[in-house]
Amino acid sequence: MQPTLEQVINWTTEAGNIAQNMQSKDIERHYKAQTELVTEADTAVEAFLLKKIREEFPHHSINAEESGKLQSGSEHEWFIDPIDGTLNYSHGFPIYSVSVAYAYRGELQIGVIFSPGMREIFWASRGDGAFLNGERIHVSTIDTLRDSLFITGFRKHLLDTPLSNVENFVRFSRQVQTIRRLGSAALDMAYVACGRAEGFWEIALNPWDVAAGILITREAGGIVDSLYGDGELLEGSVNILSANPEIFPQMRAILLEVRENQSA
Repeated sequence: MQPTLEQVINWTTEAGNIAQNMQSKDIERHYKAQTELVTEADTAVEAFLLKKIREEFPHHSINAEESGKLQSGSEHEWFIDPIDGTLNYSHGFPIYSVSVAYAYRGELQIGVIFSPGMREIFWASRGDGAFLNGERIHVSTIDTLRDSLFITGFRKHLLDTPLSNVENFVRFSRQVQTIRRLGSAALDMAYVACGRAEGFWEIALNPWDVAAGILITREAGGIVDSLYGDGELLEGSVNILSANPEIFPQMRAILLEVRENQSA
C-alpha cells in the first residue's frame, strides 16, 4: 500500500505549522554533535510525522534525521527532515523547511517541501510534474554562467579539510553572477526547481536533506546527480549537484577541474 500525494502534503503542512507555532517560544535546544543543533521542535515535528506514517503504513522503512533508520528492509521507504535549517529556525530566521519524501523500490515517488515562514509548499509526484502552491513550476532557461545565481552550503566540520567546498566557491564566484548560502538544502533545491536559482551544489549532506528536492527538481525539468557522477543520492554521505539542463554540464566540468587541481 502506497501513500497518496494529498496525504503527504497534508502531513507535511501540519508538521510545518507545528514548527512555526513552536518557533515563538523559548525552545529547548542542545547539540547532538559539535556543530549540529537540535531543538525541541525538531523532535516534536519528527514525532508527529513518524506517528502519521506508522499509523497508516506500519511496515514501511523510515529514514529520519533524529531517529535514524527505522523498519529497514521494506520496499517502501520514507525520508524525513523535520526542520531543514535548524540554525536559521532557532534564530527566528524564516528560511527553514519540513521535507518529506516517499520512495518505492528505490525510486522516489512523492516529494513535499513546506516553507512555513514563506507559506510556500513545493511538491511533486513521479511523472506528474512539480508545483509551488498549486502552480506548475519549471527550472530556469538561463544558459550562461555569467547570468546565473548559484546556491551552496558549507559543513563547518569540513572547513579545514579538502572537502571544505571553499575552492569550489571561489572558482564559481569568479564566473557566475552571484552565489547565495541560505541554510536549508531542501529549499535550495526547491529554488532551483522553480527557477529562482540556476544551480545548487553541496558536500556531505544526508539523504533526508535532499530526497524530496531531488524528485521536485527532476519533475521541474532539472538534472540532479552526485557531485562528480560517481556517488549515491539516497545512501550515506551525499555530495550533490542540481541545475537546469544548460548549466548542469558547465558546473560539472568546473567541479571536476577543481578536484583535479586539488589532487595534483
